[in-house]
Amino acid sequence: MSASLPPPGQLHHRRVRMMLWVAAVLMVGIGVGWAAFFFARGAWIIVAVEATMAVLGVVVAWLTQTGRTRLAFFVMLATVYSSICAFGLVFDIPDAQVPRSTHHFILVLALAAMLVLRDEPAWMRHGVVGLLFVSYVALSSTTWGIETQYLISHDVRISGTWVNTALAMLGLYALVHIMVTEVSESSALEVDMRKGIARDEFYLLYQAQVTHGGDVLGAEALLRWRHPKMGLVAPGDFIDMAEQTGLILPLGAWVMRNACTQLVTWAQVPELAHLSLSVNVSARQFRQSDFVGQVQAVLERTGANPRRLKLELTESMLVEDMDDIVHKMELLRALGVGCSLDDFGTGYSSLTYLKKLPLDQLKIDQSFVRDVLGDPNDAAIAHTIITLGKSLGFAVVAEGVETQGQREFLVSHGCHIFQGYLFSKPIPLPDFVAFVRRARGVQQESVIAVD
Repeated sequence: MSASLPPPGQLHHRRVRMMLWVAAVLMVGIGVGWAAFFFARGAWIIVAVEATMAVLGVVVAWLTQTGRTRLAFFVMLATVYSSICAFGLVFDIPDAQVPRSTHHFILVLALAAMLVLRDEPAWMRHGVVGLLFVSYVALSSTTWGIETQYLISHDVRISGTWVNTALAMLGLYALVHIMVTEVSESSALEVDMRKGIARDEFYLLYQAQVTHGGDVLGAEALLRWRHPKMGLVAPGDFIDMAEQTGLILPLGAWVMRNACTQLVTWAQVPELAHLSLSVNVSARQFRQSDFVGQVQAVLERTGANPRRLKLELTESMLVEDMDDIVHKMELLRALGVGCSLDDFGTGYSSLTYLKKLPLDQLKIDQSFVRDVLGDPNDAAIAHTIITLGKSLGFAVVAEGVETQGQREFLVSHGCHIFQGYLFSKPIPLPDFVAFVRRARGVQQESVIAVD
């Protein structure tokens, strides 16, 4: 893999932008070209349709340039699809001499939708693509049309058939090339991830979890990857691929082993022995039938204190077999391992689920904490989560605390454990240990001053 190859999230975004630029150029080119052609023939309705497509092609280009690719796609989709239907049913009605041709662009739209909507909900992804395929079949298999005075003449439609079909095939080629290239590069990154696991290119950073008084209770272990050519790869750019390929299982096992080993090391240092360590567990990991056995085996092998280990689960897990989730969490609690529900408020949980789960901790998602001072809705949500957690007997941790104002708001509403840049960003182990010692020193000085 070349040094310039970006990770999969960036790769996909780049491919989508490339596709939208191609679409914008085609919209402008086809719109201006046909508008000029029909302007010379005085077909003003068609000129208006084509001119509108050209203008909206410029809008798509502008939206793409400004990073609003999702909106750009839907503008492009609505414009091109409506234009195709209008031409196919009003201007380009097939007969015995000339077939319909504008509908070929629907295939290009379908491929584009498959690329852009990859991460959208299934109902949207399949719904849009399905609509496009049904429309293509209907327009290619029937002679449906609305007979009007605007039907394009035979000689023009014969030429248009060649032009439209050639441009549609060119669009198909471009999109297939983009998609194949993305798959190829993603596969190469998967190979690099497998090598990275074997070569110990992955490592942990630690982000402190502190009380309102400044005591460090522990940390969250955060996985990072330093690629030998690409440098630091952001978690968002490799975690999803690890999930898709199953590599999250060896990565998760590696994190668990390292976290437990670290707890053993801390237990031998009096000023660090009280620290807990939180580990993120993916849905795929947790669904393994022997997951609890794996955790128990690591604890026994390393000798780590299970009461210092916390497993952070996501709300998305709760859409799976709830009975299995509760059973595993109860077995983990019997071992002494605590469970935390991460990013609470952003997923699928309900009060019915929540009261069933043997949790120790709720974590308020940082998206609510970020605007807690400026958005009354986020403030209300944060307050509700704190109250709910306390009423159920859970500790409540606020993630993403970056300002003193956010901290004071949370304290005033009963949240006393924090994680965020106000206290510490994710840092290497030596820096984290130094942070704990500095915090402990400050606390000791405060006690002395009071005495």
